Amino acid sequence: MTDWLGMSAGPRMPRPEIRERVLARAAERRPRARWPLAVAAGLLVLAGGGWWSWSTMRRLGAERSRLEVALAAYQDTLSLLRSPETRVLAIPVSTDGWVGHVTIFADAKTHRWLVACNGLAPNAPRQAYQLWFLTDRGPRSAALMAMTTGMPMVMGVGMPADSSRVTGVAMSIEPREGSSAPTGPVLFKLGL
Repeated sequence: MTDWLGMSAGPRMPRPEIRERVLARAAERRPRARWPLAVAAGLLVLAGGGWWSWSTMRRLGAERSRLEVALAAYQDTLSLLRSPETRVLAIPVSTDGWVGHVTIFADAKTHRWLVACNGLAPNAPRQAYQLWFLTDRGPRSAALMAMTTGMPMVMGVGMPADSSRVTGVAMSIEPREGSSAPTGPVLFKLGL
């Protein structure tokens, strides 16, 4: 078919020496350079290991910082509880059919209180419990506790910054944003 005009050259056999050289070169096995592949694989492993190490160290650093803050808070709480100057006040509280209690650890040395509320009913949507210092200058807000569940709540409270002397403690139900003086129902009032 290729010779439809009769112009193509016929097949020829190559000279024997050329044929042998070509076959010898084809039969030669050249060693392939594998080091570029090994270097690329090594770099990939190093990059992956470096990224993993960096992300792990960053995550562990954040976890360590969180644990340091928590440990400092626990140590502070424990020092308040173990202080010989700490007085414990356990106050029963009844709210909306729930019977619970408020426990106050009052440290006279550091002038701080640790207040634990257990078994208190959740607040209505626009209400909160407000803890009051009763002082010789009138009631001062100590803490505002918006409780959306019946779960226990613990908080630290500092004494009033002014020179008033704390003579008691009270708790009332107030608007969610709090009040400057007790206006709602008083749940308890206790002299110190």
